[in-house]
Amino acid sequence: MSNNSDKNNAPKQLPNRSPRFSSAIIFYAVLIVLLLVFSTMMFGNRNATADQTTLSDVVEVIENRDYSVSMVEVNGTTVNVKYKDLSGVNQTMTQNVPYEYVDDLIIKLDEYKAAGLIGDYNYTEPVDWTMILNALSIVGFIVIAVVIFINLNRQTREGNNVFSFGNNRARLTSPNEIKVKFTDVAGSVEEKEELSEVVDFLKNPKKYKELGAKIPKGVLLYGLPGTGKTLLARAVAGEANVPFFYISGSDFVEMLVGVGASRVRSLFADAKKAAPAVIFIDEIDAVGRKRGAGLGGGQDEREQTLNQILVEMDGFDVNTNVIVIAATNRVDVLDPALLRPGRFDRRVMVNPPDVDEREAILKIHAKGKPLSPDVLLREVALSTVGFTGADLENLLNEAALLAARRNKKQITPLEINDATFRVMMGPEKNSKRLTDKVKRLTAYHESGHAVVLRATSDVEKVDRVTIIPAGQAGGFTAYKPVEDVDYYTEKMLLDNIRMSLGGRAAEEIFLGEVSTGAASDLQSCNRIATAMVKRYGLSPKFRNMVFGDENQEVFVGQSFGQVQSYSDATAYEIDKEVQRIITECYEDTKRILEEKRSTVEGLAKRLIEAYKVDGPEFEAIFEAEGDLELADKLYKEKKEAELKEHEARVAAEAAETAFDESSEPEESTKEPADEAPQATDESSDPPAKE
Repeated sequence: MSNNSDKNNAPKQLPNRSPRFSSAIIFYAVLIVLLLVFSTMMFGNRNATADQTTLSDVVEVIENRDYSVSMVEVNGTTVNVKYKDLSGVNQTMTQNVPYEYVDDLIIKLDEYKAAGLIGDYNYTEPVDWTMILNALSIVGFIVIAVVIFINLNRQTREGNNVFSFGNNRARLTSPNEIKVKFTDVAGSVEEKEELSEVVDFLKNPKKYKELGAKIPKGVLLYGLPGTGKTLLARAVAGEANVPFFYISGSDFVEMLVGVGASRVRSLFADAKKAAPAVIFIDEIDAVGRKRGAGLGGGQDEREQTLNQILVEMDGFDVNTNVIVIAATNRVDVLDPALLRPGRFDRRVMVNPPDVDEREAILKIHAKGKPLSPDVLLREVALSTVGFTGADLENLLNEAALLAARRNKKQITPLEINDATFRVMMGPEKNSKRLTDKVKRLTAYHESGHAVVLRATSDVEKVDRVTIIPAGQAGGFTAYKPVEDVDYYTEKMLLDNIRMSLGGRAAEEIFLGEVSTGAASDLQSCNRIATAMVKRYGLSPKFRNMVFGDENQEVFVGQSFGQVQSYSDATAYEIDKEVQRIITECYEDTKRILEEKRSTVEGLAKRLIEAYKVDGPEFEAIFEAEGDLELADKLYKEKKEAELKEHEARVAAEAAETAFDESSEPEESTKEPADEAPQATDESSDPPAKE
């Protein structure tokens, strides 16, 4: 791949989010406010009312014979007195009497009635609201206390409050809920064979105990991200039909000291109760890093958690049917105590899928997606070298999104191809305006890459050449291997260096100036050349010699104690040898471009016009040596031949299907096979440089 932009990767800023308050906190806050208001209403003005409300005014009016009292009414704690004053004007007096004074008032009224000061009076029994409110308050406090207790008890069981920091936080999946089996995991044949013993032990532990065999207590799955480690762990529990405890390594660590160790104890205790069971610890390197490594002291909480994991695994009873499975991407940083026999004594490397496994994975993820008949999953698998299962799932999902965006009913090879480059490079920036100078520079740069690759390599082929910016690249040349490659020969590495230098050399030959667009290309060249000298022993001057420690320390503190394993004079010679390799490859690259000048000119012209050239069209331009008219003719003839071949194959398969139906009418009609030569719509994956 060529990168024509030298931009720095800016860190992504996460959006600011307002803090979320728990509904329990809001509930308790509302209760407290209501209690305060209730208390104020009940007791706030009690003393003031008692001081202001007396019987003196009522008694004075009734006992004064100058007043003519016509009516006295006692309604609960309210007294209404109607009378005529000295001037003969009707007056009304209303007084509020405290509840405890009502009985005294009735006695007085009986005395006044006997003395003839008043006639009869009306009396309504008062209600003691204070007693009622006090009773309601007691009941309310009891209800609130019960609610709080139940809520705290629920949170304690779920591990969501301050009282449950040390509880097990693993997510438990019952056997009935686990739907993943080994048949759902495409590829990974050797990995599934290694784990099948664990499944058999969980199903039939007696068979192993009778033979005195001890199944591994821990299985460590390691490999690149997205290779299916978690899926394999779930498949083990699904095949054995046992409970599955899932927890991440970061779930053990909290701000409080000792919490992680407490959670480990709780997790293993729960798993032993549910045995046979599977404990899966994802990203175990979060707590399992080497102790005593790096600068400064260790992290006490993390190390205590690790120590507790070691103790729990080593203290397993022989008859405890609990298997611990862990996953990590960085097995090199794990503590040696974790990897010794008796703990994680079986390590399974989950490798990226090969071409057959990629095809099987694509078939699984293609279920439910309407693919057009000319989509060949085998060709897609060949063009996605280095893709993991997660990458392939994302590829088909992006293809489905593109088909929906283009209002198509089926996913065609065009969507598959575009989705592949979208996953690898990012979305194309078609809206970016390119000046004529930029288009010319990028076109010759990418043409140089493509032509040198085609002229030198016999294990890789060009898949797409484009000058449309995508991601951080101003343009790129995509290429793919003809087949999966597990190693690289000296010629392959040198050809890779020449291809990377093709862009810089084309700028110098055809434009007379060079740009910063080859920055990533030069880094790749230097990395490969340095590895050839120092790691692979492929330099003529230092044949079969390597320099430096292969086991590079990943911790800064431990690397301080290391010294260079070769002298400064040797380092100088190594630098000279790296420079010689790159210089000779650059001269070879310029010679190739001079020989293929017409091809480079033709390809650059087509790129300036069309912005994008796919693999078959590039092959036609290369075979026509840059003659675009002849190239178009060759490309058209090739497409027509492919179409006729496809139609003949479909007709032959249809005839075979009809014959099967006539001979065995009970069988259902078979689908036409997905076979059609469609090399145009393939993607590329850059090979590993080292």
